[in-house]
Amino acid sequence: MIMITNPVLWADVPDVSVIRVENVYYMVSTSMHSMPGCPIMKSKNLMNWEIVNYVFETLEDNDAHNLLDGKGIYGQGSWAASLRFHKGMFYICFSCNDMNRFYVYRTADIERGSWKRSVIEGLHHDPALLFDDDRVFVIYGNGHIRITELTADAAAIKPDGVHQPLFETELEGIALRCEGCHAYRLEGYYYLFFIDWPSMGLRRRRQLVYRSRELLGPYDHRVLIEDDMGYHNYGVAQGGIVDSETGEWYAVLFQDRDAVGRVPCVLPVSWANNWPVIGVNDKALVSFEAPLPPSEQKPLVISDGFDYSDNLLALNWQWNHNPDNSKWSVIERQGWLRLKTGHPASSVEYARNTLTQRTEGPACSGSLLLDTKGMKPGDHAGLVAFASQFGTVGVQVDERGEHRVVMTVKGEDGNEIITESLSYGESRIYLKIDFNFEDSVDEAYFYYSTDGEDWDSLGHALQMKYTLHHFMGYRIGLFNYTVKGIGGYADFDDFLYIKKERFSN
Repeated sequence: MIMITNPVLWADVPDVSVIRVENVYYMVSTSMHSMPGCPIMKSKNLMNWEIVNYVFETLEDNDAHNLLDGKGIYGQGSWAASLRFHKGMFYICFSCNDMNRFYVYRTADIERGSWKRSVIEGLHHDPALLFDDDRVFVIYGNGHIRITELTADAAAIKPDGVHQPLFETELEGIALRCEGCHAYRLEGYYYLFFIDWPSMGLRRRRQLVYRSRELLGPYDHRVLIEDDMGYHNYGVAQGGIVDSETGEWYAVLFQDRDAVGRVPCVLPVSWANNWPVIGVNDKALVSFEAPLPPSEQKPLVISDGFDYSDNLLALNWQWNHNPDNSKWSVIERQGWLRLKTGHPASSVEYARNTLTQRTEGPACSGSLLLDTKGMKPGDHAGLVAFASQFGTVGVQVDERGEHRVVMTVKGEDGNEIITESLSYGESRIYLKIDFNFEDSVDEAYFYYSTDGEDWDSLGHALQMKYTLHHFMGYRIGLFNYTVKGIGGYADFDDFLYIKKERFSN
């Protein structure tokens, strides 16, 4: 027995899709503009997860995905992937709004293999793959739910296959109609799980299921759970179900947790008259015992001394948009991450090669050592609390070559505003950001130090906000960009990450 405590990951891992293959669970989640994309996580017990692979290094190669068009693909990219295993092959599908495309990837080795990609034109919103004997379907949509048959390898639309509306979901009193489909065939029934968001009553996201004996319907439906687990009326919903080797069932859903992002939660599932029942007495449990095996908890976010033998980073790191691989290295200066300036940017939001990891609740902290000797006039390097409403602490080099330690935030025009600036005469500086998600404080605090022990605060606290522009929880990022001429570089070392059970500074 283990104790499952929600959220199982107090970090931004949204739109989860989970399967079990023998005694191992695998999970994929939305990654949008973070690259590599579609992280694959594995677990023995649904509680302790580790990152083992990604589906793709980059999704597309164009100015938007390369962050060269002044806008990028914030809030776009890969959405709500569906993960399935069928006859020895793993499949993942998702839509990409900015490309107006539907992607299907497949591999025989989910942990170490490369993925074969297929592209189908047109959106299939929040898709669910369904393998039904020797036929393959994708079910998708928002309110207007459709079904499309794919070829046997799921690589294309089957020319003479099913391609039609399936049904329409409730409209009256609903602000967000059903979406986020997860599809199953179990014990002679077809089950389609959705979320919707009522505009009346409690007005929080809720989980529903539609059920039919026939794939094409008609379908009956019921609300499965509408509970916030005591957090701000934010419903625990959107996801699917998975069984254990011994026959127990669980739902893996997510919950909005403000600035930290969308956090995955696991709930027990029972069955009554072939209907799933999520939670206990219509409640989402903060914790419960489950007959699952214990396992070691691997860190989702890691410290890193950048001591690599090859120019490959740990899987915990993701770039903001596609990286320029000619402008970064962990072997050019052994034991350091070197970020070189490339295409000039107006702010850190549009700077290429910002290297990020998630943040975690209830509180966490990240610090590092920055060597500025290679920086040139117009360069700006440091640490960022990264989302649409970002805050940075770092070093800027002015036109005279003077180094200044600065704290910046995003201004109303989208550009960076300096909140405090101090002359700094040393080439090395320690930087730190503390994140406080406890009790929805959602503030970040910025510091610098000459020795990494005694810290001075800089600027002011950043009020972190989850926005639909980035559609992602806050990340901590390492950046170096220029507003002027290219050719400079900044070196980073001793990235130290600390997850805290409560906030203290």
